[in-house]
Parts: sequence; C-alpha cells; structure tokens
Amino acid sequence: MNHTILIVDDDLDIREALADVLGDNGYVVFAAGNGLEALTYLRTNPAPSMILLDWMMPKCNGAQFRAQQLEDPILATIPVVLLTADVHLEDKTKQLGAHAYLAKPVSLEHLLEVVARVCG
Repeated sequence: MNHTILIVDDDLDIREALADVLGDNGYVVFAAGNGLEALTYLRTNPAPSMILLDWMMPKCNGAQFRAQQLEDPILATIPVVLLTADVHLEDKTKQLGAHAYLAKPVSLEHLLEVVARVCG
C-alpha cells in the first residue's frame, strides 16, 4: 500500500519540491496552500497517512489548522509533522501535539527518515 502525504504550505516552490522528492520515493502526494484548503481536502477525500504542516501561512496558519483538525474525531487521528523555519520549532511542535518536526530548509534525507518513521 502506498502511503499518502498531504503537504500544507503556502510556498509553491516548497510544496513542489517536497512533492517531487516524496513522489520519487513512492509516496502519493497531495498539496494545499493553507490550512483552509487542507481542511477542505481532508473533509472530501480519504485520510492521508500523515500531514506535513507549515506553521506560518495566510488565511489559516498551522496552529489554527491543528485546532480545527483536533476538533474533528476522524481528522484528529492523522499524524502531523510540523514544517517550519521558526527557531522555537520544538516548542511549536509540543504546542501543536505534532508527531515530529522538520526545520526549513529541509534536509531531504531527514525528510524521508521522518516520513518513513511517522508512516510506519
């Protein structure tokens, strides 16, 4: 079974680069430009294996997305990996109850390690 990853990031270049790397490594990838797009996707599609979530985004940032995700019992079980350039990423990860974090700029090797670990 192929694992599905939802990338939520407002930076198109980052979304495309992550999608290319993950796709080349056998993952099925979907992307959203902000938390609102991600919530719409999640409510209308099968749940992904995990979500790569940017912290800073317009319209609905990582914290706002995560709060809404946790309010929905079906969506709440989807693992989240925080993706941020914030220097307080460990604190943000704990604050969100995320499973892991990736610091921007992302090491592609570390990305694949974290995704494989979280997806099982």
